[in-house]
Amino acid sequence: MSLMTRVSGPFTVALLVLFTVAPVLVALAPPHPGDPGLEQRIFYYHVPSAMMMFLAAFTCGIASAVYLFKNTRAADRLASAAGELTTIFGLIVLVTGPIWARKRWGHWWEWDARLTLSLLLWMIFLAYLLVRRYGGPGSAKLASAVALFGMANVPFVYVSVNIWRTLHPQTSYVPSLPPGNRGVFWFAVVAFLLLYSSLLAARTWLEALRDDLEELHLQIDQGET
Repeated sequence: MSLMTRVSGPFTVALLVLFTVAPVLVALAPPHPGDPGLEQRIFYYHVPSAMMMFLAAFTCGIASAVYLFKNTRAADRLASAAGELTTIFGLIVLVTGPIWARKRWGHWWEWDARLTLSLLLWMIFLAYLLVRRYGGPGSAKLASAVALFGMANVPFVYVSVNIWRTLHPQTSYVPSLPPGNRGVFWFAVVAFLLLYSSLLAARTWLEALRDDLEELHLQIDQGET
């Protein structure tokens, strides 16, 4: 039995528990003093998703750098999996954000600094996946360069609310959460982190199986010739 098979069961159970309890905690969380509306509860899904998007972007960028300089296939598999997760969690961010914004600001979308940079980051990693899929020979190397460029944009997305005048709260919003809200928020972060880790491990494992299958096909073709 592979390591992936042994750990998938406990991970699945933990995920089910966390994502079953999380909505209850979010519903029972006290209103935020500075944002008492019901729509503020989207925060507990929106911000952890953004954190996972940043984490996935860094994972993809670092693994891509290792692949570029050491030509390690395992690093490329990790980068590919993390690149997919960047777009998935980024899509969650881009969907939950406008829902919150519509009630808070009265608009679905505003071209403020963080919104625009978040969309740009998502599009960069979408381009990363497209290059990998349709770039032809050498596409993995070219895509790795795209991933490095995308990773370099993450700090700008994060600090944009502190540099430019923006509708988004500044980065001090999370540290200033009241205790009742803070506990629920970090519970949600742990749940999303476990989800991210599970998906990353599963997707990387799938890429390894695909490589093994391609190697087997190559050996069969060479045997026939």
